Amino acid sequence: MSKWWRASASVLRSSLETPSRRSYHTIQAVPREISGHRIAVRERALGLVPAVVFSQSYVLKNPNDPTSVAASTSVSQKLLLTTERKQIKAILKDVDLPFFCSTTFPLQIRAGSGSSTILETKKVLPIKIHRDEEGKILNLVFVWAEDGTKLKVDIPIVYKGEDVCPGLKKGGRLSRIRTSLKYMCPAEHIPAKIEVDVSKLDIGDSVSMHDVGVHPSLKLLSKNEMLPVCKIMATNIENIKDT
Repeated sequence: MSKWWRASASVLRSSLETPSRRSYHTIQAVPREISGHRIAVRERALGLVPAVVFSQSYVLKNPNDPTSVAASTSVSQKLLLTTERKQIKAILKDVDLPFFCSTTFPLQIRAGSGSSTILETKKVLPIKIHRDEEGKILNLVFVWAEDGTKLKVDIPIVYKGEDVCPGLKKGGRLSRIRTSLKYMCPAEHIPAKIEVDVSKLDIGDSVSMHDVGVHPSLKLLSKNEMLPVCKIMATNIENIKDT
């Protein structure tokens, strides 16, 4: 059994260290046939990270409530994998949180036991990173994200235009009411982030969820689309300059 683990580690490391194939944005993995605490500990000691990927479908529990979307109890196409910690850390350094869990990645699955054979390449979306108290990655959870698949994604908001915002120049402050928005997204149109432009906002102005521009195929999962995402707030009325 120990021979298999050493071989698996070798496959992952060699696939990353070969210059012609190196790509920190294509996740490399090998199949993992067995699971359990002891196996996971052994993998981590070898510089590996256990992972799982599955297909996830959603149901709308209440047709009148878009927020009632929930994962169905049936999980299919579950696959146990082993990834390489060094590569995952490199991806996280480049993509960084919170955008890692709103970015789809090619997943290249290679045969184990020292084989360089590529079994298949598919697209996945990370949905969970489990860490210990020191921040060390323990395991990863992905869902299949092939084109045509619809997934619920919490998409981070990035604010831009603060340097020229009239309200901020007058002494106001930007109240970031939301840092992300939940959408039901076709996998091929999942945005890594949503940009909210505040460059034209004055004191008292706000941007609602409805105002946020996204691909038309994305469905906002909110009961009230008019709720604010951000607002320019007055700080001290005496310090606000006259228009």
